[in-house]
Amino acid sequence: MIKIRKVTTKGEIDAVAALAHDVWTRHYVPIIGRKQTEYMLANIQSAPAIARQIAEGYLYYLVLEDGRRAGYFAILPDRKKRSALLSKIYVRHELRGRGLGKAIMDFVEKYCLKKKIKILWLTVNRNNKGSIAFYLRAGFKKSGKIVKDIGDGFIMDDYKMVKTIGRTVK
Repeated sequence: MIKIRKVTTKGEIDAVAALAHDVWTRHYVPIIGRKQTEYMLANIQSAPAIARQIAEGYLYYLVLEDGRRAGYFAILPDRKKRSALLSKIYVRHELRGRGLGKAIMDFVEKYCLKKKIKILWLTVNRNNKGSIAFYLRAGFKKSGKIVKDIGDGFIMDDYKMVKTIGRTVK
């Protein structure tokens, strides 16, 4: 059984940071290398960074499958623009292909509908082929490229992908 629980406590933040370390190390080292992965974990997905993001309005969620921590995701709503950034969506490697990503997307889309959010968007590394394929299957469309200096000599080289909520995008 899949459960999704909002992250609110220090223990849950620590659990997300531990999941991030496991998932990112396995997934991103082959794509962006160990040094950039470690830099991003320290600056974006450490417990202090996650706590700071929550204080800034990010909504983090833990995904549980049969009681064990299976993944996590984060949403940053912008109600004025009626849009939301799907900031993070990560599932443990060994649990992929079991419907967790679909359950997350269903949850996020229901959240958007409830909050009258019309546009859901995300960024994804242009070499992250599996994730790009997942987002395309979920109805996202590539809407441009983002190349940005993220510090310490590292560059974010991503696609921006967008999905209109409430109707299918082809």
